[in-house]
Parts: sequence; C-alpha cells; structure tokens
Amino acid sequence: MDVEHGQLLPDQAVATRGNRIVAVGHDADVAKHWHAEQTVNGHNRYLIPGLWDMHVHFGGGEALIEENRALLPLYVANGVTTIRDASGDLPLDVLNWRREIAEGSLFGPRLLSSGPKIEGIKPVWKGTIEAGSEADVDKAIAQLQSLDVDFVKITDSTLTPELFLYAVKQARAAGLRTSGHIPLEIPMRQVVDAGLSSIEHLGYAYNAGVKDEATIAAEFAAGRLTREEARARLNTGFDRDTAMAAYRHLAQQGVFVTPTLNGSRVIAYLDQDDHKDDEYLAYIGPGLRKTYEWRVQRAAGVTPAQIEQRHARYQRVASVIPMLQQAGVTIMAGTDAGFLNSFNYPGVGLHDELALFVELGLTPAQALSAATRAGPAWFGQLDQYGSIDEGKVADLVLLERNPLEDIEATRAIHSVLLRGQVQDRTALDRLLADTRAKVAAWDAKAAERK
Repeated sequence: MDVEHGQLLPDQAVATRGNRIVAVGHDADVAKHWHAEQTVNGHNRYLIPGLWDMHVHFGGGEALIEENRALLPLYVANGVTTIRDASGDLPLDVLNWRREIAEGSLFGPRLLSSGPKIEGIKPVWKGTIEAGSEADVDKAIAQLQSLDVDFVKITDSTLTPELFLYAVKQARAAGLRTSGHIPLEIPMRQVVDAGLSSIEHLGYAYNAGVKDEATIAAEFAAGRLTREEARARLNTGFDRDTAMAAYRHLAQQGVFVTPTLNGSRVIAYLDQDDHKDDEYLAYIGPGLRKTYEWRVQRAAGVTPAQIEQRHARYQRVASVIPMLQQAGVTIMAGTDAGFLNSFNYPGVGLHDELALFVELGLTPAQALSAATRAGPAWFGQLDQYGSIDEGKVADLVLLERNPLEDIEATRAIHSVLLRGQVQDRTALDRLLADTRAKVAAWDAKAAERK
C-alpha cells in the first residue's frame, strides 16, 4: 500500500534481508530475483508501514518498573513498531530500554525518548531537570545532549514563561526538536516563533484559535485574571477565522500537532462509561491501574451541569481536527497512554485515536498517514521509515482488511515485521497471553498482601 498517496498497489511482493527491505515490486519480478527462507502469504491482505505512537508515557515510581516494561510487547502486538516516550518519572530506565531494544536484548518497539523533561523548581511532575535560571536551562540542555535524547520535552508546572521560551530557543539552537505543555501566559504564536517543534495535546491548538488569546495571556500573566477565569474566556472565545490563520502559521513554521484525543475523550465521558469492565485491563498491572484513580477521582463528584460542560469542552476542542488538516498542519497520532492516563491503553489506544480522527472528519488515508508517516517526518527519518520502499527499515504490518476503506481495519492484524523479524498471529497472541499472565500473577500477589 502507498500510504503517502492513499493508494493500493495490487499484486506486490516485498523481500527483506536483515532489518531492511531489499526489493519491492510485482510478485513475479521479485520471485525471479529473490529466494526467501521464510515467506508470509499476503494474498488478499494489505501491507502498511509500521504504526508510530508519538506520545506515550512510562512511570508511577520505581516500584512499577516491571509493570511498565511489560507494556512494551503490547505495542508490537497491536502493530505499533515505534513509540515516542514523552517523559515520565522513570526517564533513565526508559533510556536504558531504548538501548536494550536497539541492541536486541529487550523485546519491544523502537523507542525514541525525551529523557527527563525540563521543568521549574519543585514541579508537580517528577522525573525532571529543574531549572530556575538561564544557566540552569543551559546545563539541562547539555545534560540531555549527553544522554543523547531524541528530543526535548518542556513543561510548565513551575517553569517561568520566560525560561520556557528560553529553553525552546536554546534547544533549537542545539539542534534538538522540542515539544511541551505551553504556559497559559504565552500566546501560541510566540511559542511557535521561538522554535517549538510540536504541540502536544489538542487543547493548546484550540487556544490558538481564540480571538483574544494574546490579551487573555497578558491579563493572566499580570494577575488580573485567575487561571479559572482565563480558561473560561478561552473556552468561549474560539473564532474560526482566527484559528485558520493561526493554523496556517503553524503549517508554515513546520510545527506538528499531536492531539492525544482518546485520553481526553475517556475522561470527558466517564459518566457514560466507567471502563471497569474493559477487557484490556487484564493487560495492565495493578500498580499502573491504581495510578488511573487520580484522574478518575478528579472527574468524580461533579454536578450534572459540570459534566455537560466537560462534554462540550471535549467536542469544541475535538472539532478543530479537520481545521488543522485543512490548514496544512501535519497531525501526528499519539495516545498519551501509560500511567496516570485512565483507561488509555498502550497499543490498542492508537487504533482508538485513529478512529476518532475519522469520526471527526479526516479520511482513513489521512488518519493512516498520521500514524505511519507523520512520526518519521517529525524526526526527519522519512528516508528510513514511513513507506514500503527498497532500502527502508522492515517495520511493516500486514492487515486482513483495507484500512483505506475502513480505518478499523488497522486492528485486523495478520502479522507484524519488526526490524525484519516476522511476528505472525500466533506470536502476537503469545505476546498478549504472556503479558496477561504476568498481570494475573501480580494481581494474585497484590491480593495476598491485602
């Protein structure tokens, strides 16, 4: 399948050697020049590049290291061959996993990571490098370079707006891509012009479409608005023309957007589905499941009116997805799956995200591109990933149905090639079964301790 152009290429064969694609073409032509020790029958099936989840997390403390590591096979079992770790509280462990996966001593998807995020002094989030001055930011970036991180994550729990912008600029000057949580005091355009590479979470992109965004940011920064008042004005000030101008600027500056819609949807509609009967909970360790309680408790105990406001907020924010596409912004599929983010499951969550993209107005081809080409494009790796071409890495997914007709077909996985190694349906089911068995054992131990 040609994902770039949204086209089917019938009667094709693909030959791989090691972790590389060595030939692509008509069946007879490839068979004439290549002999395979192992073959996979693709008749009446659909081959796509491996899926990328561009926003995942690992964390919950050192006691949950093994539960987090057990999530890695879930991605592969669901056709996700590359993940971008957007930082948690186990950053050095995750960087070690990145090395072990690359060396072949740990099984999992290709792992790209920000390492520890840059934050202010005494932030809410753990696993950070704390910065209270420009000198601290400079040291943080030097430390991240020494860790050979794949990009830089910057968040705003306690980091001042001035240092946020300084960190973006300095990381950019050091040749590093940046993403982050944007301070309420800074208008989107200012962050974009400072050199931010990707906007994580659709709410920030929504704010860029608010006609008085700059005024609201300035008044909040000056203390004339509370955070709640500023957010209320942002919620009601969206203007389509303003948004389209802002989104065209994002596209011109090459800024990508990772919506992470699925996690927002789950929390917004907990009143309709508490997810207690989700079968996928059997693949999530008890410690990680417990971290879900934080967001569940925050969403509980509200009035019916507040629940309706929550629904409306999700719908308003989600509605900008087709506007971004129309403006030429590259949308990256990412889930926000991992600890804390309730019922937003590693692996299967990416398929949920793609289904939401299509529900909101993207074509299946556009959604598929967001999960196969946008990630490689952001990392500048389209020469290695994102299409089925000679010389590229053999990360591929063979589907039973056509995802250009129905995006739900990405769930119908026949087999996965991960770095050229075939994981057939039996092997993928074994990955799921092994993880389920680990979780059952952890559950039993947890029950014994009660």
